[in-house]
Amino acid sequence: MEFPFNRAMVTGGAGFIGSHLVEELLKEDIEVISIDNYVAGKKENLAEFHSYPSFKEVNCDITDYQKMEPYFEGVDVVFHEVASKMTVCLEDPRKDLAVNAEGTFNVLEASRKHAVKKIVHASTGSVYGAAQYYPTDELHPLNPTSYYGVSKLAGDRYARLFSDFFDMDISILRYYHVYGPRQESSDVGGVVSIFARRALHDQPLIIYGDGTQLRSFTYVKDVVNINKLIAITPGISGEAYNCASGSKVTILELAQKVLAYYGKEDLEIQFKDWKTGDIKKFDVDNSKLKSLGFEFRTEFDGGLAQTLEWSRKYFMK
Repeated sequence: MEFPFNRAMVTGGAGFIGSHLVEELLKEDIEVISIDNYVAGKKENLAEFHSYPSFKEVNCDITDYQKMEPYFEGVDVVFHEVASKMTVCLEDPRKDLAVNAEGTFNVLEASRKHAVKKIVHASTGSVYGAAQYYPTDELHPLNPTSYYGVSKLAGDRYARLFSDFFDMDISILRYYHVYGPRQESSDVGGVVSIFARRALHDQPLIIYGDGTQLRSFTYVKDVVNINKLIAITPGISGEAYNCASGSKVTILELAQKVLAYYGKEDLEIQFKDWKTGDIKKFDVDNSKLKSLGFEFRTEFDGGLAQTLEWSRKYFMK
């Protein structure tokens, strides 16, 4: 896949998905600028990339427009990965709004000022809210049921507005349950990494609800390749794409797979009350993305094995 840009910016570059994007872009001899405030991102995620002379790491909050804006000079493509996560929004909904809505506006405005050629905006399936039909496609009504979904939808709307008003080339990816190495494993992280951490430390796995909630887990390397494809595909400005593998795995099945991989089937699985705003079923239509020629390369069990092996090395080092 030939990449026509010379300089890329990854907001949230020290985060889980962002750091994988940084890595792949650097491998293709692209000059990369990472913008991150390290509230969620980790310097260790980028440490090995400083051997590339084409890499620049910037400590900056996207809600600080004046500080961030100069770094957009000369940037060809922006991958906007910064997000205040679903787990954060309940604790501080104002911060959630500032990052996901105002921060996105700032990224778009700086991109406009410096004539960035392409923006790939990372969004979420949470903008749909509780699905009215399955499989859920991009024409589904946008009716979020959480602070996070509302603030991310505001970012989506800004992206579409800038695309229409200023004829900017902006496309939207709606992520679903991305997993893989480097995912945050604290209690505000992703469920795959949380289960891995707890299993490795011989702690019970905790499921909120009855475990029947259905997820469409998508491996991070596939997500990176989707971002790259969207960046180079012409004629899709203003379009949104479901970024989901189509896999269907319940949380209980995931817990059992994690325990089986580590040989800890006897470890307890505890069930607690449902979390507020938790959506019980995701059945996602990714045919629009596949119509661009994208093929998912990582089956769930294979991606899970790679993730759990990385977790073993990370936590046992």
